This record gives sequence, structure tokens and C-alpha cells, in this order.
Amino acid sequence: MNLIERHCDVCVIGGSVAGLAAALQLGRQRRSVLVVDAGEPRNAPAEHLHSFLGFDGAPPAELLRRGREDVRAYGGEVLSTQAERVTRTADGFRVELAGGHAILARRVLAATGLADELPPVDGLAAHWGRDVLHCPFCHGYEVRDRRVVQLVDAPLGLHPTPLLRRLTDRLTVVLGDPALEDDERVPALRAGGVTVVSGPARRIVTGVNVAGDSAVTGVELADGTVLPADAVVVAPRVRARAEAFAELGLHPEPHPSGFGDVVTVDPRGATGVPGLYAAGSLTDPSQQLLAAAAQGSTVGAMISFDLAEEDLAADARPSANRRDWDNRYDGERMWSGNPNGTLVREITGLAPGRALDVGAGEGGDAVWLAEQGWAVTASDVSARALEHVATAAAQRGAAVATLLADAGALDPFPTGAFDLVSAQYASIPRSPDQRAVLNLLEAVAPDGTLLVVGHDPEAMRAVAATGEHAQAFDPDAYVSVDHVAAAVTESDQWVIEVHEKRARPHGAVSTHHIEDVVLRARRVRG
Repeated sequence: MNLIERHCDVCVIGGSVAGLAAALQLGRQRRSVLVVDAGEPRNAPAEHLHSFLGFDGAPPAELLRRGREDVRAYGGEVLSTQAERVTRTADGFRVELAGGHAILARRVLAATGLADELPPVDGLAAHWGRDVLHCPFCHGYEVRDRRVVQLVDAPLGLHPTPLLRRLTDRLTVVLGDPALEDDERVPALRAGGVTVVSGPARRIVTGVNVAGDSAVTGVELADGTVLPADAVVVAPRVRARAEAFAELGLHPEPHPSGFGDVVTVDPRGATGVPGLYAAGSLTDPSQQLLAAAAQGSTVGAMISFDLAEEDLAADARPSANRRDWDNRYDGERMWSGNPNGTLVREITGLAPGRALDVGAGEGGDAVWLAEQGWAVTASDVSARALEHVATAAAQRGAAVATLLADAGALDPFPTGAFDLVSAQYASIPRSPDQRAVLNLLEAVAPDGTLLVVGHDPEAMRAVAATGEHAQAFDPDAYVSVDHVAAAVTESDQWVIEVHEKRARPHGAVSTHHIEDVVLRARRVRG
């Protein structure tokens, strides 16, 4: 397997709201961000989220979907994989991913959250997040006026009980430890109409609701007593998901509540390990989603300050995107040196003129175009890629000019200067203003041709969890052929000649990509 080593400014480990909010802040500060998301959100069992302004009642997955889209719109990537180990390097961190790929990052943000460890009551876990709850603010309103049984095993477990009493007058509190009878709040609860009983719970009693689903109907105590219930409230212990950071010396500490452990941070979100930050429930088990998102956004801003000050002291650095691709092209040639079959097919019959090859890579397309009589400029964000282009052109006696440029920068290419602008599988980070797309269009001369070819994103998404390359790159973080097609369609300067999905040309090296999307358009007006 071809193992890939990515480079970025910040690796965010954990793709829930705290991690995504931080990634969004960083992306808007033009930082390259890779979010590593194992797809194990703490609230996965819940059907709806609550108390999140603007999203109240929405499925948790919808909030995450929109959050990922926000991050990707600024070129941030969300990789569906597991971070297994984080270690220190000379200038940052190395994040080892499941499957063998790795990320080198200047800063790391831990947003891995907490794992809930439920009391040993039979049937409790099966209903967790539905009719077994822990937070009056998250889902208490949904069980208002219903029969609620609260299982309490420690004094702090009585902390939310006054809130539950406000939500329903059919509340029963089960004291699993007889010593809790001496808690000063118990007489007040009984006087306030709350039923309080002692004795450990044995199991959850279930039945079938009107929708045909299994539902809680009661709680059986150790003595056989069954308490009728429509919902159960428990206080789980929490475990910080921090195993991947152990070699850095990051170790969770007991939370004052006694219900588990957390990672300690300062007001900026910095841990005791220089360069390692943390945000979200990993640092505070009381956080709801809105608070976690707010903290993530703040910590993302603090990391931005940290990096900006370091860059200023070092008198700037090349962009992380450029360093990422320089690293990929640092070594022997990866590809065959042959032109892409779709390029050959689509430009056959065009009169040679001025050509711009965007994302030229190692130069297979650029050199072939020059051999067909085109005056070629090979452009890439990577200086090392352009060294490969120059070497290949010299070896074959082809005249190819090189241009070090970021396609998403301001005016990277001469306007209207090329009879052919070709972007073959170019990995260009997105931006909300579609600047890179417009740059491609504006580089085409009147009556010139734009040819954009990319891997079929649907097929890439389908293997996102298992594909060799899907764990190292996020296809939705880059400009797609359809993004370009949409811009062309909106303009009266263009005529689309080809826009289709087709099988990859015979002999393509990347056999794990089965289909391509091809766009060929002609500029009819200046």
C-alpha cells in the first residue's frame, strides 16, 4: 500500500462540534487544517439535539454535516479515520492514522470528547440516549409530565434532581447507596412531593411503544419491586478519550465531581504539553453542544494567534499547502510520465496554441502538450513538482515554461492568455467565493477551451472509510468538476461541450478510482 504523509498547520483530532468549530476558525485564518474523525460522537444514540440556538430539535448528524461543509468550504479536510498515536517531532507533531498514513502538524487540537460508562444495570445501555437520559437540559423537556425514575449512586447525582422535579410531578428517585438517605436534600425532596426509595436497581423493564419500538416501562429493583417509568435518568461516569496522546505526557486528571476524568487546559485551551490544545467535553463534562462549539471556536482563534506570532518571529513560512505537496513530490517520480488519456482524447483536433496546465504535478501532460506543438506553461503550488516538470521537459527536449502559483491566490494567472486551460485531477482547496474556479475561467482566451477532469466524488465517498487514499485525503475539501461546471453555466460567456461521468481511460495508474467526471467548455465571449 502506498502510505501517505500529509503536512498541515493544525491537526484537529475529533470531528464533533468543538473540533469543527476550531477548524472553521483556523480555515478562515488561511491555515491548513486536517480534521481526523473516527465517527464516534458521544451523542450518536440521540435522535435530536436541543438547546443549540438555530438547531433545536435537529438530528445531531445534521449539525455535523453542516459543520463539515463549513470547514470544507475553506479548504479544511475531514478524514474519516482513527488517530492511533501522537508523538513529538522536531517542529511539531506526528499523528499516526489507522492504516498507516500519517500527518505532520505544527499544532494539534484534541477534541476527542468523553466516553460514558453507565451503571451496571441490565438493559440500561440499550436505551441510552433515547429513554435513558443524563441531562435535564438536553432532553428533560421531552419527558415532561411523564413517569421519570432517577437512579442515584453518589451525592452529586442529586444535583439535577430539583430540575427534574420542575419538569414532572411523577418523579421517583432511587438511592442505590443507603447512606444517601442521610443527604440533607432527601427530606426536602420528599416534602416537595418526590418519591424517594432506597435499594439498588437490577434491570430496566421494557415493552413496545405505539411505533413498535422497544421502550422503557419500568425499573426493577434488587428486591423485585418494579417502579413504573417512561424514562430513566442516570449519571454516568465519564472517561476522557486521550489514549492517543499518552506518549506526549498528556494524562487526564480526576474531575472535581468524582464522576470521571478530564484533560486540564488553561483559558486559551492549551494543555501542559507545548503546542497541544484541547477543547470540548474532553475538558469539561458539563458542556452541552453549544458551549463545546463556543470553546472550540475560541481555542481555534488562540491557535491562530500562536501560529501567527511564530510565523512573525520566523519571518514567515511557505504555506502549509505548498509544504504538503512539496513533501509528496520530494523523491522519485510517482506517475508514469504519460499524458492523461482524457486530455489526449479531448484536445485531439484542436489547433495548438498557448496552454496552461494547472496542477501540473510531474509534467506528463505539460510535456506531451509541448510535443504536440503547444506553447505550454506548467503551473503548480509545489516548487518540487515543477522541478520534476523541468527535468522531464529537458529529457525529452520539450519547451515548457513553469509557474509557481496557487490557483486560489489573487490573480495567479495572466487573464485571457491561454487557448487551453487544463486541470487534470488538480487538488485545489475550496473557498466560499470560488476564487480558484474564477481564476481558471478568467485565464482562458476568447474562443479558448477549458478542460477540467476529476475523480468521481461519489465513488470516493463510497470508500471513505476503507479506501487506501480516502483516509489521507478528503475529496469534498477540493474544487470539483461540478463546481467549475456550475460557474460556467451561470455565465453567458461559455458553451459546455462535454460534461459527463465516464470510465477512467485504459492504463490509468490510479485503479482505485473507477470513474472520472469530465468538463470541456469553450469561451465564446471575452
